Amino acid sequence: MLRGNIQAKVDEKGRLKIPAAYLDVLQEYGNRFYVTSEEGDHARIYPMKVWGEIEKKLAGISSYNVAKKKFLQHTNYYGQAVEMDAQGRVLIPAVLREAAQMKGDVEVMGQLTFLEVWNHDRFMDNMNKNQMTEEDRKMLADLGI
Repeated sequence: MLRGNIQAKVDEKGRLKIPAAYLDVLQEYGNRFYVTSEEGDHARIYPMKVWGEIEKKLAGISSYNVAKKKFLQHTNYYGQAVEMDAQGRVLIPAVLREAAQMKGDVEVMGQLTFLEVWNHDRFMDNMNKNQMTEEDRKMLADLGI
């Protein structure tokens, strides 16, 4: 499982060096990834095997489903299949890098089966705007968490 937060850097060529703490887990999936976003405010790095499972679920939904269309529009616009290089780096697509303001220091967070990568300032703003609520706590409790 991918968990925790580690600060990293996106270099001048748009490559993120995957933090060592995540490498062992990610390498179990191979070196192919789908880097994308739903909103363009941060990147998601999915092992291709995990992204393939999402695509299988989407393939079973009608092509007229509005939520499916929106999801695919966004994830295809921002997305790109990439390979991790020998130094453990993955390329963040240029359109996503620009939209998410990914240069220099970033936050890399484990989300169990994928990684999220945020511009530090944007992440802190998001955290401050989206505090846990009592409703969130109740929903988690109802799920047994």
